[in-house]
Amino acid sequence: MSFFDVFQLCSAVVFLSVFVIRAAHLFFAQKINPIAIGRGKKGFSLIFELIAFGGLIVWISAIVLHAIHSKLGIFPAVFDARVIGSGIARSAGLLLVALALVMFALAFLSFGNSWRVGMDTQTPGALVTHGTFALTRNPIFVSLDLWFIGIFLINGTLGFLIFAIAAAIVMHWQMRREEKFLSGLYGEFYREYCARTARYLIW
Repeated sequence: MSFFDVFQLCSAVVFLSVFVIRAAHLFFAQKINPIAIGRGKKGFSLIFELIAFGGLIVWISAIVLHAIHSKLGIFPAVFDARVIGSGIARSAGLLLVALALVMFALAFLSFGNSWRVGMDTQTPGALVTHGTFALTRNPIFVSLDLWFIGIFLINGTLGFLIFAIAAAIVMHWQMRREEKFLSGLYGEFYREYCARTARYLIW
């Protein structure tokens, strides 16, 4: 395996480790179940959350299979076509993935006990506005966007490009859903926070 293969494998391990360790700490030490996917949901909301979470698992699987040069593949063979492959693009991909890892980890530190996967209508945490949340209202989504784009630039295939674009669209839609949910939950305090803080990194 090349350095780029090892790097993207390590990025997947870091993302999963941060996710699992934080979830386990909240569940066992704080007695909080942070996995709110499907909890209190029905219809389209339930289906959407399950598909989005399943998509993340598919993405990680695709990274692993591509990095180890497995004959198995998540995407059809036509999606293995390379659309970009310059050294500059791959280097830019490394930088974006590294930035994504840092932002992802810092977001979890800022979140504290309020982190949830999905919209928790039953046991929501306190609204977090400090740390990375003072720069962007959605540091985890932004870090995932950077990760998706970076992985595409490293691999340069049509499959990773399509997945990155689709993921960005889905996450933007999820941001809008969460904004409506949080506005109803925290009221004027949340709306004032939105007025001074970017949805992404710029206003």
